[in-house]
Amino acid sequence: MGIFGRVLGIIILVFVVFQFVPYGKEKTNPKADKSLEINAPKNVMVIFKKSCYDCHSNQTKWPWWSYVAPASWTISDDVKGGRAALNFSIWNTYSPKKQQQEKKGIYRTVAGPMPFPQYTWLHKGTKLTKEEIKTVRKWASNGKGFMKTSIR
Repeated sequence: MGIFGRVLGIIILVFVVFQFVPYGKEKTNPKADKSLEINAPKNVMVIFKKSCYDCHSNQTKWPWWSYVAPASWTISDDVKGGRAALNFSIWNTYSPKKQQQEKKGIYRTVAGPMPFPQYTWLHKGTKLTKEEIKTVRKWASNGKGFMKTSIR
């Protein structure tokens, strides 16, 4: 067995060992109470459910690769962080002030970093179109289409 075979064997062994590391194994969808879920217009909800809900709700669809380390670690962290930052499944538990703050965040990020490029690459059809961005921004700005925001 040459050097290539040994290196390949080590890589495979490390990959197999990764599967036994418990980190990132908690792929759960906490029970969702429909009365707490965001109630936006249907066209906005379609966009949110298509491009946002996997990380920002308790209704995550866990693909097969989310069970394979090391991808499982990253995906679990992304969902955990996404839910902590904004969770559409508990929107109605947010105070009106917090909802308005979240709308500002949505307005700002929907045209830039969200959804993440690695997410849209793996989930075809989730990248927002210019029209979808405009629709979400109009909703977030309470119909004005413009919102004054600041960088956090």
